Amino acid sequence: MTNIRRFEDIEAWKQGRELAKDIYAVTGKGGFAKDYGLKDQIRRAAVSVISNIAEGFSRQTDKEFVQFLHIAKGSTSEVQSQLYIAADLGYISQEEFDDLYKRADEVGRLIFGFIRYLRKTD
Repeated sequence: MTNIRRFEDIEAWKQGRELAKDIYAVTGKGGFAKDYGLKDQIRRAAVSVISNIAEGFSRQTDKEFVQFLHIAKGSTSEVQSQLYIAADLGYISQEEFDDLYKRADEVGRLIFGFIRYLRKTD
């Protein structure tokens, strides 16, 4: 297993945490706040990113960790897809969409890089 001692030290987790915080902030305003279905879904997806990184980290093998990292990466795509809906409905501005989409993409890239690293060390 990797030499990282705590899941909180994983860069993808750190940036995913910031993304989740910002998703909560943007979904708490305006029309987004009243669209309970979309608001709850995108929040759950954002939280799923860091939850799966943390849960995978606690597993006994890199192979199991990689499985959870794949789930976390999928959740970043889910957030991105839901951002399109939020933009289409006018819940977020184009600037908010671009920023959050880009940040979710970066978290996904970090996760994928970590997956590649763990596969090489396995």
